[in-house]
Amino acid sequence: MERNTQFENRIDLGELNQLINQIKFEIQKVIVGQEKNIDLLLVGLFSKGHILIEGVPGIAKTLSAKLLAKAISSDFSRIQFTPDLMPSDVLGTTIFNMSKSEFEFNQGPIFSNIVLIDEINRAPAKTQSALFEVMEEYQVSIDGNTYKMDEPFWVLATQNPIEQEGTYRLPEAQLDRFLMKVEFEYPSEEEELSILETKHERRGALETQIINKVISADQIKEMQDRVQSIHIDENLRKYIVQIVQKTRNHPGIILGASPRASVSVMTAAKAFAAIHGRDFVTPDDIKNIVAPVLHHRLILTPEKEMEGIKPKEIIHHILEGIEIPR
Repeated sequence: MERNTQFENRIDLGELNQLINQIKFEIQKVIVGQEKNIDLLLVGLFSKGHILIEGVPGIAKTLSAKLLAKAISSDFSRIQFTPDLMPSDVLGTTIFNMSKSEFEFNQGPIFSNIVLIDEINRAPAKTQSALFEVMEEYQVSIDGNTYKMDEPFWVLATQNPIEQEGTYRLPEAQLDRFLMKVEFEYPSEEEELSILETKHERRGALETQIINKVISADQIKEMQDRVQSIHIDENLRKYIVQIVQKTRNHPGIILGASPRASVSVMTAAKAFAAIHGRDFVTPDDIKNIVAPVLHHRLILTPEKEMEGIKPKEIIHHILEGIEIPR
């Protein structure tokens, strides 16, 4: 009798895969290419991981985030970071209500399900630090009171890697709170031609006007819980630890990845497996997400930076030196 080698899913991912296909269909009405990056954004959404999006102006960083938010039936807010932005402009402030003779807290734009922070590196450290607590603990503490965020709570932030004037480097503690850094790149010649054709066919209609809502906030929370149950073998957990440990003693790295990074790799790998229809993690899942999860957490030596070496190049070198689990 021939053995059936087809793996039967132990977790029902049918609804999740259907929702993902619908979301991708809506986004691809406007966005041409960037399939891998859209997958990474969905990994962040379904693994409760905040995403830092980096790329030069004009390659659909903000637009991709807006379209994804548009496909979700939930609260959405956008915050444009500027050098004069204050923490109270993000979190909110306590004011005195004359009619009630008491202080009231007015919520800031951070109180939403999906928050898009545009050009996050244009605000000074004081404003950036206002995000530390809310991104990690899903709460805001002001004037001795704690205000919980409604879930799902997801932060998408964009930054331009080219411009230096008028920008502030994100502190390592804040970078570590982002699950991944997703790098948007220029499209190919064929993709750019398709962008022009798509824009021409819309006849001036706004991109967000043609996007339909396909998933609710409650469905997102349910799918996030389901993703947490994705199986990952012990050997693969050891594989993740080996990779992260190597970043801490690599001669080209000053600051290696933290244990939080190990957890982030495992969490992202689960979501990556789920959005590709599997309820178990494979080595390829880890290899596909390890660079986006780790490269913004590493600080290279000055020598490597002067040579133009990027963190993801060192990560790929580390992967080549570790035996893949079987």
